Amino acid sequence: MNDRGFFLTLQAIRKQLAAMPSELYLVRLIHQRTRKPFPGERLWTAQQLGSAATVRFLRARNREGCEVYVQPYAGDRNAGYILVDLDCVQPAVIAAMRAHGHDPCVVLQTSPGRLQAWIHLSTAPLQPAVATAAGKMLAMAYGGDPASTDWRHLGRLAGFTNQKPARRTRAGYAPWVKVVETRAGLTPHAQALLRSAREWASLGPSGATDTNSALSDSVPAAMAASVAREIYQGCMERWHIRDRFPHPDWSIVDLWIARRLLSQRWTPAQVHEILRLASPQFPRRHGNPDDYLRRTIARAAFPLLSPLCVPLMREPPTGGRRPALARTPPGAGIPAPNAAVSGCRLLR
Repeated sequence: MNDRGFFLTLQAIRKQLAAMPSELYLVRLIHQRTRKPFPGERLWTAQQLGSAATVRFLRARNREGCEVYVQPYAGDRNAGYILVDLDCVQPAVIAAMRAHGHDPCVVLQTSPGRLQAWIHLSTAPLQPAVATAAGKMLAMAYGGDPASTDWRHLGRLAGFTNQKPARRTRAGYAPWVKVVETRAGLTPHAQALLRSAREWASLGPSGATDTNSALSDSVPAAMAASVAREIYQGCMERWHIRDRFPHPDWSIVDLWIARRLLSQRWTPAQVHEILRLASPQFPRRHGNPDDYLRRTIARAAFPLLSPLCVPLMREPPTGGRRPALARTPPGAGIPAPNAAVSGCRLLR
């Protein structure tokens, strides 16, 4: 048989599965237009998935409009692999993951400019809450899709086409899901990330919403320093803080980032750790760093009690008018900062 497409698909499947070994894989086929799953969910070994008959079957369904998804399978637990869905990827995001010890075992290009990364955290199955917490942390740190962080989220299987109409080329062709790189093995900082994820999971669903009780007396949540730095720097880069404000007031930046994280359902204890580990030169000149963090998180959680921020001016503006007070509207979350951070003071 001389079918180049068949052999390219077979090669891509084998390359992906070799870098994320598992006893079984769950494969799900979903028709793109109708969104209906193909009848039945199939569990296959790597050998079965890499067989000629299976590849022909999957290619036929893909040509009929089905998306082909896969996940390492461990029953009612996660098999130790976390998916990070990088829908609008920054050029250096994979390099940043490696630099912070979160090396992916598999990186796929699902369409031009969009990646999916699998990170191997554990050789033993993970509890669903822990795997979901790890997925949320990685998505927040590297700009992943927060809707794709649950413990059993499936990723694409390489060697097939992405059937989403919005992903088609100008010529109308569906793009191929390609293997960008593979590197089998646990990610270097797996244990630190798992400690953070277990701490988050142990708080339970109420931990992210009961802000008042968490602020009153809470033990800081464990957090890997590399994850904290990525989250903090990600917010700064998204808002272009250093480009727009050469000498920022880091207390105000801390407040903005705390509001942002709380609005995304991070717990106050976790926000405390992110600011402690990642705020530039912390504790700076704060005489009581823990009290400063507590007050910053309280202001972020309760905007009505937040201090006002006014520009510092050596002389009144022309016309004798008083400078306008800049204040985040109560309950408005955190917008992209547009107030003057440099030369700004908090009125306490």
